[in-house]
Amino acid sequence: MNKLLGMLAFVRVVESGGFTSAAKRLGLTVSAVAKNVSRLEQELGTQLLVRTTRRITVTDFGREYYASCGRVFGEIDNAENALRQSQAVPRGTVTLLCPMFFGRINLLPRLHEFYARYPEVNVEVTFSNRYNDIIEEGINLAVVVGQLRDSRFASRTLTRSHMLCAATPAYLREHGTPQTIDDLLSHNCLVSRSALWQFKESGRMVELPVKGNLVVREGDALREATLLGLGIARSNWWLFRQDIAAGTLLEILKPHRVPGRSISVIYAPTKFLPKKIRVMIDFLVEITKTGEGVKE
Repeated sequence: MNKLLGMLAFVRVVESGGFTSAAKRLGLTVSAVAKNVSRLEQELGTQLLVRTTRRITVTDFGREYYASCGRVFGEIDNAENALRQSQAVPRGTVTLLCPMFFGRINLLPRLHEFYARYPEVNVEVTFSNRYNDIIEEGINLAVVVGQLRDSRFASRTLTRSHMLCAATPAYLREHGTPQTIDDLLSHNCLVSRSALWQFKESGRMVELPVKGNLVVREGDALREATLLGLGIARSNWWLFRQDIAAGTLLEILKPHRVPGRSISVIYAPTKFLPKKIRVMIDFLVEITKTGEGVKE
């Protein structure tokens, strides 16, 4: 039997004083209400109601059980109200996985704005590029760089941008500012993923093998090395955007930009996305898209 329906039928009969009124409140037939109460009594092994042609009386066991049912339905109402409120006002903890460079450069400097808007939301950040098991690990959101190939996740693009070359003003004053792609051959180029750099020239893609005395694998380390004036670096716009805006780095060879890698946020597909997660996704879009270089 559906015990919850039996309990609800019993409660409504007691509150309404009869099966007919209870049936109207529940949207059921009188016989359906009577059957559910009878099955509940059989399940409990005791009589809850004494039925006569004129009236219905609640037994001692029935009054005790009615009080217990009231507490159960009260807890259900409280849980439902809490869920409704959490959707109206974002609250709770959001677990986020993101690359170190994204967290240090984009997220952490702006996180105070998020807390000012949503004071009842806490954020737990894990810095990592490995996102394959976020659903199993209970992680709500993961920031991913590059093309998405895993169909298990829902996703939203944070930004698409271009690749650019940059260096400090001090480095360029000392070593000169490259005016052509080939000028890079006489510079110390900070290599990250590949020493074969791509550029656009005369409407076509060209590749240039560069060289330098430092190879760094992580984006945040590449940025720091560039800011230290160790050479010319090439990466996605979103790695250097704040430094270029502040003037601590200068973009070079701007006409030769090529498309860069996108940044997306992924999460478990669900029909009802909690509001705490929705507002975090919107915030990530906001702080990532701000500025030059966004192409939808």
